[in-house]
Amino acid sequence: MSSLDFPIDLRSDTVTKPSLAMRKAMAEAPVGDDVYREDPTVRELEERVAAVLGKEAALFVPSGTMSNQLCLRTLTRPGDEVICHEDAHILHYEGGSAAALCGLQLRPLPGEHGILAPEAVVRAIRPAAEHFARTALVEIENTHNRCGGTVWPLPAVQAVAEVARTHGLKVHLDGARLWNAHVATGVPLAAYAAAADSVSVCFSKGLGAPVGSALAGTREFVEEARRNRKKYGGAMRQAGIIAAGALYALGHNVARLAEDHEKAALLARYLQEVPGLQIVHPVQTNILIVEVAHLGVSAERVVETLRGHGVLCGAASFERVRFVTHLDVSFAAVRAAGEIVVRALSGLRADMHGPGAEPRGPGSP
Repeated sequence: MSSLDFPIDLRSDTVTKPSLAMRKAMAEAPVGDDVYREDPTVRELEERVAAVLGKEAALFVPSGTMSNQLCLRTLTRPGDEVICHEDAHILHYEGGSAAALCGLQLRPLPGEHGILAPEAVVRAIRPAAEHFARTALVEIENTHNRCGGTVWPLPAVQAVAEVARTHGLKVHLDGARLWNAHVATGVPLAAYAAAADSVSVCFSKGLGAPVGSALAGTREFVEEARRNRKKYGGAMRQAGIIAAGALYALGHNVARLAEDHEKAALLARYLQEVPGLQIVHPVQTNILIVEVAHLGVSAERVVETLRGHGVLCGAASFERVRFVTHLDVSFAAVRAAGEIVVRALSGLRADMHGPGAEPRGPGSP
């Protein structure tokens, strides 16, 4: 363990840094003014993304939040309602921008491991009456961040999309980690994307690029999204420098996501050794969500305890902690982190529940 770099950062796959080879590709990228549509590297990236997703066109944008919100804004009108899962990224982690920027209200529904049931979607669609918001769109998140990186099976995606089509609704796929779903299942990216009117994908998570996302759909949709990107301040100039990082990531870092999934499974085996710690969702990709209530402490207490021992993770809720594996953390580092977690949290549980300890309810600090 002495040869490892500390702290071991398992907070997110967004903490990765571009490799030397990626930096070289970025430094040497041909560029132009993308607002004039003259940046050849951006155009190459957009064409490649559209091709792998099976869509007519794509648009490079600075962030996943902007990508999602541009899709929602372009496919809806103010006052509309969007059906999504109760743990959706667009609901929890995008700063209320669906309401603030798009004028939308979100209709969150429960669903096991982040997956909406078609019958639940049907029941949530508003009647066509002036009293109600117009149900306009169903949003799917694949893989599902807050539900432990779980994968929507293709038949589940298709079933919900069919409900949407039948009722005249649009479908948006938040595919920030769609690459992980593809690698975990072997299902082609285009097969997942085929069910959606708009797709958002991210390059700065598991793929390891420093910045950037893309949205894709029909040419007409992308042209309107481009206009909205300008309104949102997302139009960039010589953006080929960062687009080159995304291109390098697509060419070199997709297949290797399988390693991150193996690392997550390895870490899960360690976490299962801690009495009272529960892995909430099946470990399918690179995210683990663990319930800490039975340790008698809050998630923040666990996060701070592990930080003090050299392992970084994050609180997903008051009683849940998230660990994420990625390309910048090795198998050896995951093993070391696992050993630290077992030792630190087993000791923390002993401190909280040992002889003479005051009774504490779940989540007590």
